Amino acid sequence: MNIHRNSSITAYILVAAIISLVVNFSYLLLLVVNQEDTYSRRTAQERGIKQEASLVEQASGRLLLSVDGFGYILTESGDSIYVDRGSVRRLYLKAGDMLDVETGEQARYDGAHPIMTKVINRNGEPFDYGAVYSAASRMAEIMYQILFYFLVSFVLMLVMNMRNRRADWKVFVERGVVCTIITVAVYFLAPVTLRFSGETVLVYQSPHIVDFVVIMKCLFMLVIVLLYSQIYVLTSQRQQMVLENEQLKNENLTTRYNMLVSQINPHFFFNSLNSLAMLVREKDERKALEYIDQLSYTFRYITQNGSNTLVTIRDELEFARAYCYLFKIRYADKIFFDIDVGDELMNWQLPALSLQPLIGNAVKHNAITSKHPFRVKIYAADDGLVVENEHRPMLEAQIGTGTGLKNLSSRYKLIVGRDIEITDDDKRFAVWLPLVKPSK
Repeated sequence: MNIHRNSSITAYILVAAIISLVVNFSYLLLLVVNQEDTYSRRTAQERGIKQEASLVEQASGRLLLSVDGFGYILTESGDSIYVDRGSVRRLYLKAGDMLDVETGEQARYDGAHPIMTKVINRNGEPFDYGAVYSAASRMAEIMYQILFYFLVSFVLMLVMNMRNRRADWKVFVERGVVCTIITVAVYFLAPVTLRFSGETVLVYQSPHIVDFVVIMKCLFMLVIVLLYSQIYVLTSQRQQMVLENEQLKNENLTTRYNMLVSQINPHFFFNSLNSLAMLVREKDERKALEYIDQLSYTFRYITQNGSNTLVTIRDELEFARAYCYLFKIRYADKIFFDIDVGDELMNWQLPALSLQPLIGNAVKHNAITSKHPFRVKIYAADDGLVVENEHRPMLEAQIGTGTGLKNLSSRYKLIVGRDIEITDDDKRFAVWLPLVKPSK
């Protein structure tokens, strides 16, 4: 149990990590792009690659940001210098900053504003590109994003799969609703990077409380968790079924082995040989040959059907008659077997060798005398077969282990899916065996 639980937790951790990395893929990509951009800028500066002097100009002014994310530097002369969104975001520029900048790119068309290419000073201090492009700062923001979605995904999977090993849609829907509520609640605590300033805040601290990017991330996370949880439950259920089937097979093999051992035991075999020897001594050749035939048929039926599951009543009753004949010879006129089953039930089925332990127990545990002959009845009742005998206690009661009835009950539960019914009182002992109706 602990091993299974540990493996489940490990699977949750791996899936939560994958979900977090997928939803934050854009942040990881941005980190790589920023690092490459920083490397390119530094390399260009180290090599002394400068723009042509005729194109480089310097200007100073206050930065104004538009609602779309780009900005303009308003100079003292009244001119404006365009600042693209990427520069505003990467350099962490804020509205109101006093900037000394270089403009070195030609305007895209006549009359357009010049474009800022480099920040020299900000608010009177030299601008430090190394501090702006701090990989540690950007990495900290990304790790915060990854850790948040990892923890939320992990908690959602714990809620969905807590003590759940059955594909119960009612449970799935109830837990799905709980996970949806949790996702909506944590949405307001999700980290979001402001597009204009580059600052990382929580959603409820953001100027825009509805952030479609964060909504898509949370929705993606919730859908993946629900799908994985259902797949996990179905997989666990299938594995459980496989284990149960293997267990049932082992129990079936054990039951059959015990059944065969109890049926072909030395006591029964020696008694049969003694009965045969008695017929030989009496020189009753006809009965001796018939006894050999019935004994041979009995052992052949036990051997051939020991591994079968269901047989027809016709085959089982034919075996029962042969088996009863062996007892009739042994006990002469002291025992009788009454079999009353209609032809309409002959094609119905029951587990093989169901009658043998009941007949054997009836003979073994009851007194059989010439003065009081013993009678065993086999008849149909309520879509089942009943084996009934009188209660004749012996002077020295045989102590039974109960193995025969336990094995028979286990086989019926395994093969038929129903149990036998036992009636035991002072006058009679009866066992009702449910029958299986043949499929058309």
